[in-house]
Amino acid sequence: MNNYLKGLGDVFSSFGLMLEPGIRRFIIIPLMINIGLFSGAIYLLSQQMNQWIEDLLPGWLSWLEWLLWPLFMLTTLLFVFYTFSLVANLIAAPFNSILSARVEKCLTGQQVELVNEEKWWALVARSITSEIHKLLYFIKWLIPLIILTLIPGLNLIAPLAWFIFTAWSFSLEYTDYPLANRGLLFKEIRQYNRLLRMRALGLGTGIFIITSIPVLNFLAMPVAVIGATRLTTQIKTETPSET
Repeated sequence: MNNYLKGLGDVFSSFGLMLEPGIRRFIIIPLMINIGLFSGAIYLLSQQMNQWIEDLLPGWLSWLEWLLWPLFMLTTLLFVFYTFSLVANLIAAPFNSILSARVEKCLTGQQVELVNEEKWWALVARSITSEIHKLLYFIKWLIPLIILTLIPGLNLIAPLAWFIFTAWSFSLEYTDYPLANRGLLFKEIRQYNRLLRMRALGLGTGIFIITSIPVLNFLAMPVAVIGATRLTTQIKTETPSET
Protein backbone atom coordinates (compact mmCIF):
# COMPACT_ATOMS: atom_id res chain seq x y z
CA MET A 1 0.00 0.00 0.00
CA ASN A 2 2.91 2.35 0.64
CA ASN A 3 4.02 2.07 -2.99
CA TYR A 4 0.43 2.43 -4.18
CA LEU A 5 0.11 5.69 -2.23
CA LYS A 6 3.43 6.87 -3.67
CA GLY A 7 1.97 6.37 -7.13
CA LEU A 8 -1.06 8.45 -6.21
CA GLY A 9 1.25 11.11 -4.81
CA ASP A 10 3.21 11.25 -8.07
CA VAL A 11 0.03 12.44 -9.77
CA PHE A 12 -1.48 14.81 -7.23
CA SER A 13 1.83 16.53 -6.46
CA SER A 14 2.26 17.38 -10.15
CA PHE A 15 -0.18 20.30 -10.43
CA GLY A 16 2.34 22.81 -9.11
CA LEU A 17 4.92 21.94 -11.79
CA MET A 18 2.49 22.99 -14.52
CA LEU A 19 3.17 26.62 -13.61
CA GLU A 20 6.96 26.39 -13.78
CA PRO A 21 8.39 28.86 -16.36
CA GLY A 22 10.14 26.20 -18.47
CA ILE A 23 7.09 23.95 -18.60
CA ARG A 24 4.00 26.14 -19.07
CA ARG A 25 4.31 26.66 -22.82
CA PHE A 26 4.64 22.92 -23.49
CA ILE A 27 1.31 22.24 -21.78
CA ILE A 28 -0.86 24.39 -24.05
CA ILE A 29 -1.17 22.03 -27.05
CA PRO A 30 -1.82 18.80 -25.04
CA LEU A 31 -4.29 20.79 -22.94
CA MET A 32 -6.23 22.03 -25.98
CA ILE A 33 -6.34 18.52 -27.47
CA ASN A 34 -7.64 17.12 -24.20
CA ILE A 35 -10.30 19.83 -23.88
CA GLY A 36 -11.59 19.16 -27.38
CA LEU A 37 -11.77 15.38 -27.12
CA PHE A 38 -13.15 15.20 -23.60
CA SER A 39 -15.79 17.76 -24.45
CA GLY A 40 -16.83 15.37 -27.23
CA ALA A 41 -16.83 12.41 -24.82
CA ILE A 42 -19.00 14.25 -22.31
CA TYR A 43 -21.47 15.27 -25.02
CA LEU A 44 -21.65 11.70 -26.34
CA LEU A 45 -22.27 10.30 -22.87
CA SER A 46 -24.99 12.83 -22.12
CA GLN A 47 -26.77 11.96 -25.39
CA GLN A 48 -26.41 8.16 -25.41
CA MET A 49 -25.96 6.86 -21.84
CA ASN A 50 -29.55 5.79 -21.18
CA GLN A 51 -29.92 4.11 -24.58
CA TRP A 52 -26.68 2.16 -24.20
CA ILE A 53 -27.67 0.89 -20.76
CA GLU A 54 -31.12 -0.17 -21.97
CA ASP A 55 -29.53 -2.08 -24.88
CA LEU A 56 -27.03 -3.85 -22.62
CA LEU A 57 -29.57 -4.85 -19.96
CA PRO A 58 -31.54 -7.96 -21.03
CA GLY A 59 -35.31 -7.87 -20.51
CA TRP A 60 -35.35 -10.75 -18.03
CA LEU A 61 -33.08 -8.74 -15.73
CA SER A 62 -35.20 -5.58 -15.87
CA TRP A 63 -36.34 -6.16 -12.29
CA LEU A 64 -32.68 -5.73 -11.23
CA GLU A 65 -32.32 -2.42 -13.05
CA TRP A 66 -31.99 -0.43 -9.82
CA LEU A 67 -28.88 -2.49 -8.98
CA LEU A 68 -27.37 -3.04 -12.41
CA TRP A 69 -27.87 0.47 -13.78
CA PRO A 70 -25.03 1.99 -11.69
CA LEU A 71 -22.73 -0.90 -12.69
CA PHE A 72 -23.50 -0.46 -16.38
CA MET A 73 -23.12 3.30 -16.06
CA LEU A 74 -19.68 2.92 -14.44
CA THR A 75 -18.58 0.41 -17.08
CA THR A 76 -19.74 2.72 -19.87
CA LEU A 77 -17.96 5.70 -18.33
CA LEU A 78 -14.73 3.71 -18.03
CA PHE A 79 -14.95 2.49 -21.63
CA VAL A 80 -15.77 5.87 -23.18
CA PHE A 81 -13.22 7.91 -21.24
CA TYR A 82 -10.56 5.24 -21.75
CA THR A 83 -11.22 5.22 -25.51
CA PHE A 84 -11.13 9.01 -25.78
CA SER A 85 -7.91 9.06 -23.73
CA LEU A 86 -6.27 6.71 -26.24
CA VAL A 87 -7.26 9.01 -29.12
CA ALA A 88 -6.07 12.11 -27.26
CA ASN A 89 -2.70 10.54 -26.53
CA LEU A 90 -2.26 9.36 -30.11
CA ILE A 91 -2.68 12.95 -31.33
CA ALA A 92 -0.64 14.60 -28.58
CA ALA A 93 2.18 12.00 -28.36
CA PRO A 94 5.00 14.17 -29.84
CA PHE A 95 4.07 17.13 -27.62
CA ASN A 96 3.89 14.89 -24.54
CA SER A 97 7.40 13.56 -25.24
CA ILE A 98 8.74 17.12 -25.27
CA LEU A 99 6.76 18.02 -22.13
CA SER A 100 8.20 14.99 -20.32
CA ALA A 101 11.74 15.95 -21.34
CA ARG A 102 11.23 19.50 -20.02
CA VAL A 103 9.77 18.20 -16.74
CA GLU A 104 12.71 15.83 -16.25
CA LYS A 105 15.15 18.69 -16.83
CA CYS A 106 13.24 20.78 -14.26
CA LEU A 107 13.31 17.94 -11.70
CA THR A 108 16.89 16.75 -12.20
CA GLY A 109 18.67 19.70 -13.78
CA GLN A 110 19.87 17.44 -16.59
CA GLN A 111 19.04 18.01 -20.25
CA VAL A 112 17.11 15.11 -21.81
CA GLU A 113 17.94 14.62 -25.46
CA LEU A 114 15.02 13.28 -27.48
CA VAL A 115 16.96 10.31 -28.84
CA ASN A 116 20.05 12.01 -30.27
CA GLU A 117 18.45 15.34 -31.03
CA GLU A 118 15.88 13.99 -33.46
CA LYS A 119 14.29 16.23 -36.00
CA TRP A 120 10.63 17.03 -35.46
CA TRP A 121 9.39 14.62 -38.14
CA ALA A 122 11.43 11.77 -36.66
CA LEU A 123 10.04 12.49 -33.19
CA VAL A 124 6.49 12.44 -34.58
CA ALA A 125 7.12 9.12 -36.37
CA ARG A 126 8.64 7.51 -33.29
CA SER A 127 5.85 8.75 -31.02
CA ILE A 128 3.05 7.58 -33.31
CA THR A 129 4.70 4.17 -33.79
CA SER A 130 4.90 3.79 -30.02
CA GLU A 131 1.23 4.74 -29.68
CA ILE A 132 0.25 2.13 -32.28
CA HIS A 133 2.14 -0.59 -30.39
CA LYS A 134 0.36 0.43 -27.19
CA LEU A 135 -2.99 0.49 -28.97
CA LEU A 136 -2.53 -3.07 -30.24
CA TYR A 137 -1.58 -4.22 -26.75
CA PHE A 138 -4.65 -2.57 -25.23
CA ILE A 139 -6.99 -3.98 -27.90
CA LYS A 140 -5.77 -7.47 -27.01
CA TRP A 141 -7.19 -6.96 -23.51
CA LEU A 142 -10.18 -4.85 -24.52
CA ILE A 143 -11.81 -7.71 -26.43
CA PRO A 144 -12.19 -10.09 -23.43
CA LEU A 145 -13.29 -7.16 -21.26
CA ILE A 146 -16.06 -6.23 -23.70
CA ILE A 147 -17.17 -9.87 -23.84
CA LEU A 148 -17.22 -9.99 -20.03
CA THR A 149 -19.34 -6.84 -19.96
CA LEU A 150 -21.96 -8.45 -22.24
CA ILE A 151 -22.36 -11.73 -20.29
CA PRO A 152 -25.30 -11.52 -17.83
CA GLY A 153 -24.23 -12.31 -14.28
CA LEU A 154 -20.50 -12.15 -14.97
CA ASN A 155 -20.88 -8.51 -15.99
CA LEU A 156 -21.33 -7.68 -12.29
CA ILE A 157 -17.54 -7.81 -11.95
CA ALA A 158 -16.97 -5.86 -15.18
CA PRO A 159 -16.59 -2.42 -13.49
CA LEU A 160 -13.79 -3.74 -11.25
CA ALA A 161 -12.07 -5.40 -14.20
CA TRP A 162 -12.38 -2.21 -16.26
CA PHE A 163 -11.01 -0.13 -13.39
CA ILE A 164 -7.90 -2.29 -12.91
CA PHE A 165 -7.29 -2.44 -16.65
CA THR A 166 -7.75 1.31 -17.03
CA ALA A 167 -5.38 2.13 -14.15
CA TRP A 168 -2.73 -0.24 -15.55
CA SER A 169 -3.18 1.13 -19.07
CA PHE A 170 -2.84 4.73 -17.89
CA SER A 171 0.43 3.86 -16.18
CA LEU A 172 1.78 2.19 -19.33
CA GLU A 173 0.52 5.06 -21.47
CA TYR A 174 2.18 7.85 -19.54
CA THR A 175 5.40 6.23 -18.30
CA ASP A 176 6.04 5.56 -21.99
CA TYR A 177 6.91 9.24 -22.55
CA PRO A 178 9.85 9.61 -20.12
CA LEU A 179 11.07 6.05 -20.69
CA ALA A 180 10.84 6.24 -24.49
CA ASN A 181 12.84 9.48 -24.29
CA ARG A 182 15.62 7.29 -22.84
CA GLY A 183 15.34 4.84 -25.70
CA LEU A 184 13.24 2.11 -24.02
CA LEU A 185 10.87 0.10 -26.21
CA PHE A 186 7.27 -0.66 -25.24
CA LYS A 187 8.15 -4.23 -24.21
CA GLU A 188 10.76 -2.84 -21.81
CA ILE A 189 8.29 -0.25 -20.52
CA ARG A 190 5.81 -3.02 -19.67
CA GLN A 191 8.55 -4.83 -17.76
CA TYR A 192 9.45 -1.60 -15.93
CA ASN A 193 5.84 -1.21 -14.78
CA ARG A 194 5.56 -4.88 -13.76
CA LEU A 195 8.58 -4.47 -11.48
CA LEU A 196 6.80 -1.48 -9.85
CA ARG A 197 3.30 -2.94 -10.11
CA MET A 198 1.65 -1.30 -7.07
CA ARG A 199 3.22 2.09 -7.66
CA ALA A 200 2.21 1.87 -11.32
CA LEU A 201 -1.37 1.05 -10.31
CA GLY A 202 -1.33 3.97 -7.88
CA LEU A 203 -0.15 6.27 -10.67
CA GLY A 204 -2.88 4.95 -12.99
CA THR A 205 -5.53 5.31 -10.29
CA GLY A 206 -4.58 8.94 -9.71
CA ILE A 207 -4.80 9.63 -13.45
CA PHE A 208 -8.20 7.90 -13.58
CA ILE A 209 -9.51 9.99 -10.67
CA ILE A 210 -8.49 13.25 -12.37
CA THR A 211 -9.90 12.03 -15.68
CA SER A 212 -13.27 11.32 -14.01
CA ILE A 213 -13.73 14.75 -12.41
CA PRO A 214 -15.52 17.28 -14.67
CA VAL A 215 -13.43 20.32 -15.67
CA LEU A 216 -10.39 18.90 -13.85
CA ASN A 217 -10.25 16.16 -16.49
CA PHE A 218 -9.16 18.77 -19.04
CA LEU A 219 -5.84 18.93 -17.14
CA ALA A 220 -5.52 15.14 -16.94
CA MET A 221 -3.10 14.69 -19.84
CA PRO A 222 -0.37 17.18 -18.85
CA VAL A 223 -0.71 16.26 -15.16
CA ALA A 224 -0.38 12.56 -16.05
CA VAL A 225 2.75 13.21 -18.14
CA ILE A 226 4.29 15.19 -15.29
CA GLY A 227 3.29 12.55 -12.70
CA ALA A 228 4.76 9.70 -14.76
CA THR A 229 7.97 11.67 -15.27
CA ARG A 230 8.18 12.32 -11.52
CA LEU A 231 7.83 8.58 -10.90
CA THR A 232 10.54 7.58 -13.36
CA THR A 233 13.02 10.23 -12.20
CA GLN A 234 12.49 9.25 -8.54
CA ILE A 235 12.95 5.55 -9.27
CA LYS A 236 16.34 6.29 -10.84
CA THR A 237 17.61 7.69 -7.52
CA GLU A 238 15.87 5.36 -5.02
CA THR A 239 17.26 2.06 -3.74
CA PRO A 240 15.66 -1.22 -4.90
CA SER A 241 14.16 -1.82 -1.47
CA GLU A 242 12.29 1.47 -1.71
CA THR A 243 10.80 0.71 -5.12
